[in-house]
Amino acid sequence: MNQPHLFVEVHILQSLPPSNVNRDDSGTPKQAQFGGARRARVSSQAWKRATRTEYARQVPEADRATRTKRIATLLTERLARSTDKGGAGLDPEQADRLATALLEPLGIAKSAKKDDQSAYLLFFGKKQLDDLVAALDGRAAELAALPDDELKAEVKQIPVVQTLSTGHPAEVALFGRMVADLPALNVDASVQVAHALSTHAVHTEFDYFTAVDDENTEDHGAGMIGTVEFNSSTLYRYAVLGVHQLRDNLSDTAETRDTAVRFVEAFARSMPTGHQNSFAHRTLPHLVLLTVRTDQPVNLVSAYEKPVAGTTGLAEESAVQLAEELTKVGETWGNKPLRTLATYTAEKDKVTDAFGPSLSFPALLDALGALVGDWLDGGAAAAAGDCAEAGAR
Repeated sequence: MNQPHLFVEVHILQSLPPSNVNRDDSGTPKQAQFGGARRARVSSQAWKRATRTEYARQVPEADRATRTKRIATLLTERLARSTDKGGAGLDPEQADRLATALLEPLGIAKSAKKDDQSAYLLFFGKKQLDDLVAALDGRAAELAALPDDELKAEVKQIPVVQTLSTGHPAEVALFGRMVADLPALNVDASVQVAHALSTHAVHTEFDYFTAVDDENTEDHGAGMIGTVEFNSSTLYRYAVLGVHQLRDNLSDTAETRDTAVRFVEAFARSMPTGHQNSFAHRTLPHLVLLTVRTDQPVNLVSAYEKPVAGTTGLAEESAVQLAEELTKVGETWGNKPLRTLATYTAEKDKVTDAFGPSLSFPALLDALGALVGDWLDGGAAAAAGDCAEAGAR
């Protein structure tokens, strides 16, 4: 029996103090026009990077992914590593020659500017390079001694493309990979992340700063003078995880369940690091709402098409408008979420009515893991039913 698609949507409200977490080429905090008002914006790329970095902290180094132009260098290092450390024990020149031959089927050309780099970034798992060395089956020294033509012919018998097309680490399975020159290496992303927008209008401000020369005792002037732009905002953040696509990418139900939970935790706890030392802007969300659907994802940013204009704080009013929008979308389109799970601080009946009771964040993650596990085990109907003990609504 074919299971339906399963989408886990993450809606977050989070307030940032004066900060510049994501700036444009002129140093100005990124912005966007929405609902006729200028909003603070943090690009999806910036928050995906922050999420991936946060996620990587939860997994062992060997199981992590990397996005780099230095795949040839990394493979060369593994081939030159001693055999007792998982390498092939080649000298550096042999290792470089064999690495170049192994990567040729991938169409990875060297950069025109830097010989030690490829022409484009490749996203792959560190373990996949170890698997590639293992695929040589102890023949590394033999292969490295062959003339160029014979080496090229032998490399064709080694499953280079297959090795890098299977056994994906969770980060690649989540965020996907696109290789224009070799579609066989492409991985469909299971996660989509929206640009974060402030729920209200914002105005950019300027911090005028000076730095003192500690060794200058002759006058009282500043050693340096400058300005940095900043704003403060309550952001609506949105991401959607296609559990069905994640399962297809990982081919392991237990790992799919664990990865789904870790992604939600990493997305909620992550923070882009622009000007972090200057502003110490790291905060935690006011609200984390999970909506579970099997039909189609629904970004609820329309809740803020009319900007929030709170005078005694923005977070609680933003939560109320989000609750109203979730209710209206469900009633208008008839596609109410099958489940909602939420962690929040707002004390409003509208919020509780729309999202259900607030769970502690660890309890929300546990409930998500149980839901995804049931669905992966074939219990899609049970996962969509009412499970009050898991905080369902």
